Amino acid sequence: MSTRPSLEIAVRATAVLGEGPTWDAAAQRLIWVDILSSRVHTYDPATGRRTTLGTEQHVGAAKPRAGGGLVVNLRDGIGVYGADGGFDWLLREAVPGRRGNDAAVAPDGSLWAGTMRYDEGAGGGTLSRIGSDGSRTEFLPAVTVSNGIGWSPDGRLMYYIDTPTRRIDVFDVSDISDVADPDGPVVSGRRPFAEVEEGAGFPDGLCVDADGAVWVALWDGAAIRRYAPDGTLDRVVELPFPRPTACAFGGADLTDLYLTSARVGLGASAPPLAGSLLVIQGVGQGLAQPAFGG
Repeated sequence: MSTRPSLEIAVRATAVLGEGPTWDAAAQRLIWVDILSSRVHTYDPATGRRTTLGTEQHVGAAKPRAGGGLVVNLRDGIGVYGADGGFDWLLREAVPGRRGNDAAVAPDGSLWAGTMRYDEGAGGGTLSRIGSDGSRTEFLPAVTVSNGIGWSPDGRLMYYIDTPTRRIDVFDVSDISDVADPDGPVVSGRRPFAEVEEGAGFPDGLCVDADGAVWVALWDGAAIRRYAPDGTLDRVVELPFPRPTACAFGGADLTDLYLTSARVGLGASAPPLAGSLLVIQGVGQGLAQPAFGG
């Protein structure tokens, strides 16, 4: 079950809090962020080309937009960058002591965006659905560290992590083809899908593969785990740094697993690869990710 596959360095970096890898299928590039350095990075594996976009606030996540550009989960709300690089606020709602964290685009093109307090105060964060018009529906009002979000291949299950719970939870999602509600499909029935035992780290970012299995990065666990669709642990990938933060499948055929990592809190003891963007080739088959509809 436990393996040490061949890790390749996609981007050697010293990100303070690398997070949110996302494959942009239209541009054939990997998007990721360094939250505390307020930077959005891109990487084109075919050419090696890299770009960096500085944001005016801490940036929890960046996702591609259907019409080009990016949607970003910032400290004070949701912003959008156009294909020309111009910035606008889509939804601004500053809350002192709180920032945006992980986010994901649902099959219907909406953005599910999480927040958390800087001091990680219990119940100080939220999970909300952001429509293409900037409308916000608060889904979970009192989470602590809102993190990984993903959907099953058929879109009928949604997975979610509030990191301090040590759980990956799962919700039922109504059939989007039957829904005319502007608030999107009904998401309900929260229940535990898998639990990370004490001493193994804390669940952070996640992604779902084509088999419906859930991959999760373990903060302070130096590993990525794969849980089968029934919630049983079936693979552990050991890593040479303690704080992997998130994972996503990318590449032209979606068979490369990209990993972000963090150096924050490690000080002089940080391993050389901490803060870099890594990739494991041929580890599985990913799912194409939708772009934000706004």
